[in-house]
This record gives sequence, structure tokens and C-alpha cells, in this order.
Amino acid sequence: MSDQVSDVVVTTPQETVERALALSGADDRLVIADEGSTANLRFAGNTLTTNGVARSSRLTVISIVGQGVGVVSRSAVRPDQLADVVAAADRAAREAQPSEDARPLVPGTASADWDRAVEPTTIEVFRDFAPALGGAFAAAEASGRRLYGFAEHTLTSTFVGSSSGLRLRHDQPTGRLELNAKSRDMARSAWTGVATRDFRDVDVAALDTTLAQRLEWAKRRVSLDAGRYETILPPTAVSDLMIYLYWSAGARDAADGRTVFSRPGGGTRVGDRLSDLPLRLYSDPVHPGIECAPFVVAHASSREESVFDNGLTLGSTDWISGGTLSGLVQTRHSAELTELAATPRVDNLIMTGPEGGRSLEEMIADTRRGLLLTCLWYIREVDPQTLLLTGLTRDGVYLVEEGEVVGEVNNFRFNESPVDLLGRLTEVGASGQTLPREWSDYFTRAVMPPVRVPDFNMSTVSQAN
Repeated sequence: MSDQVSDVVVTTPQETVERALALSGADDRLVIADEGSTANLRFAGNTLTTNGVARSSRLTVISIVGQGVGVVSRSAVRPDQLADVVAAADRAAREAQPSEDARPLVPGTASADWDRAVEPTTIEVFRDFAPALGGAFAAAEASGRRLYGFAEHTLTSTFVGSSSGLRLRHDQPTGRLELNAKSRDMARSAWTGVATRDFRDVDVAALDTTLAQRLEWAKRRVSLDAGRYETILPPTAVSDLMIYLYWSAGARDAADGRTVFSRPGGGTRVGDRLSDLPLRLYSDPVHPGIECAPFVVAHASSREESVFDNGLTLGSTDWISGGTLSGLVQTRHSAELTELAATPRVDNLIMTGPEGGRSLEEMIADTRRGLLLTCLWYIREVDPQTLLLTGLTRDGVYLVEEGEVVGEVNNFRFNESPVDLLGRLTEVGASGQTLPREWSDYFTRAVMPPVRVPDFNMSTVSQAN
């Protein structure tokens, strides 16, 4: 079979998809071609240290024989290797047990820009950002601060083709900037970060001003014992907690009694009230600034996604509406088991509260005594039945008294369930785009509010600095 394509020059991912679909050996076939490119800048001590660009490609062939599925995924597949990859997927399908999630493939639809050439990202994405970063270096150096961090931009073009006629394409730009400022003696540290699609909306000077203020706050140190404190969580910390909640919201696991979303005695908690506030937690592939794929892209089947759902249209999906659990992540298969609508995962997450939510600064100004977090890290699950999480605070926990930040306190280990937390919130601020720090390698498209918790559980004092 290899001889059939060894002399064919395949120059585009679209051609790769077509050639793979044209080969015989399976009843049905899905092919996913991902073409990626990355540009990055790294800096330390107010100096640019490295920059570079990279390209990648990955081909996933999903063969279906009867109800058996074979999946083979390889990087940088050459034209002369294509038939061997397809044959391996076909062989795996013939040897596989019937798949419980087997369903008819999604009927064929085509993207209008399917044939357009892939345009990779380049270092030019930082054309306006880099001079601004240089200005921040100069300002920091003059004021005795040192800036560390990185800027990264990726562009991934995904092509999904099937024997049922799917020819779908999505181009996903993803950018992030992480900035860490340290005092000259390295005794004080502060962090901030932003997510972006193209770096044109990144205000480096404003970010540096925020870091300078936080380092100033940290000049006074206050020691606090472990305990429950009124705490303001900024959007980045809220996003890390809500993303973990989202990742844990699989309908199949809930129906099987494995998670916090399982109803005692059987079934799911869809319809249960989680908060007295009119909270909304939802995903929307066309939400401005955090746009993502408007159709399912599933490289393999799991309890929360199915290769048979590839190409299924995604729309705005409520997970929590008006404070009530309204949806869980569903494949077409799990939806039949739970008798709920099929609601596949979407690659962004948005949380909003009551209209007229205040800014983080306004919430601080209205705090008699409490803590202001910067971010959370090293988050780990303790108990899936309650979704109890533990983790550490990092790069600044500040004491607020009479509406003013009066100093930095020691770091803590926390123990909290994001589900339980929703039921204890006393204020939800205005939502805006943010960068989750803990999960920024995996999930960057989030819009979140700051929130006020009357009794956030700082379980122990941490020695982390």
C-alpha cells in the first residue's frame, strides 16, 4: 500500500486529509490534521534572553470497522508514511472490541475557507509589543525592579475530514504573557499575566504599574495564622477554580455516582441550586476575545468525548444558570444514558454575576478587613465526591484594612471546594478576560469576575516564598 503514495508529494494538510480518506481498509474514517506554529520571547532581569519560532504537525487517523475503532496519531508524517499510518489505524479497528459510544458519523458539512493556505504565526506578532516591553524594562530598571517572564503566541490550524463528507477547519490563535517582578534584593515578588489573541491589546506599561504597586505593598510584612478569612479572589484565581470545576463536570461520571455532581441515590444533580446569587457559568465559541472551535474536535474517545461526535456543532452552553446547575459535559452516547441534551465540551469558559458588578478596586475599597489574593498554584484534588481542592497562594497575599491595602502577609495552603464556594459567595464583581495561572499551559480562554468569600479556608501557613 505504501507504494501507492510514496511518489506523491503532499504539500498541504488538506491534501493529507483527502489522501488518507481515499485509502481503502475501513468502513468509515475520520482524519484530523493539526498544523501548529509558535513564536516566543523570554526575558530575565530586564533583558531579553531568547526568542524563536517553531513549527509542528500532527496527523490523527480514526478508522471504524463495524463498531470497532482504531486511532493512530503521529507527528510530522511524511507523504511516504501516510499509507502505513492509515493501515495501522485500520488494523487497530479490526482488532478492537465494539465501542459503546458508536454512533453514525456527523453528516458532511464544509468550512468556506477549507482550501485556504495555512498561515503560521511569526515573530512579527510581537512587532508592537516588543518595543513596549523594552520600555517596561527601562522603567523597571530605573525604579529598582527586575522583570522576568515570557510571551508566547501559537497558531494552530485544525482540519477535520470524514468519510461522511465533513471538511471542517478552525484556526486558533492563542497568546499569553506572564510577568514576574522582583525587588532588587529579590526579597519581594509579584506576578501578573494576560491572555490575548494577537498581542495588539496588551498594555505592558499598565501591567508593570500594577506590579510596581504590589511590590510597594509588600514593603510591610504582616504575619497571620491559618484560619478562615474574608477574601477577595481576583479573576485569575477564580478562573483556576472554575476551570477545575468545569473539567470535573462530566455527565457520565456524575451519573455513575463518582463526582460532586452525582445525585445521592442515582442520577445527576442537574437542576440543583448551587448558589443563591444569579450566577451564570457558560461556554460560547463565538464570545468576543476568546473565540474557539465551533465544532467538536475529538482525537480519541473518553468518558467525556467521542470520536463519533467529530464535527458536531457547538453553541452557547450554560453549565450553571441563575445559580442552578443546568448542564454537564455530554457526548451523544452519555446524553442517551442520562436522558439530557448532548452538550459537548467547548474550549472556553465564562462566569458572570448580577448586573452592575463592581471592579476589583471598588471591592477592595469596600473591605473593612480581609485578604486580597494574587493567584493560586499547585492545585490538586483531595476528594472528588465534594471536589475538595488544595493548593498554595503565590506571589502576593495582601491585607486590606478600611479599604486600603496595608501590607503583604505570609503564604497559605488552602482547602476549598469550588462547588461549595459558589454557595458562600457574598459578592461577584464585573467580569473580564483573564489568564488562569495554574492552567495556562492547557486553558487560556476565560472571562471571570473577582469574587468575595466571607470565610475562605486558609488551612495552614505555607513556607513557600
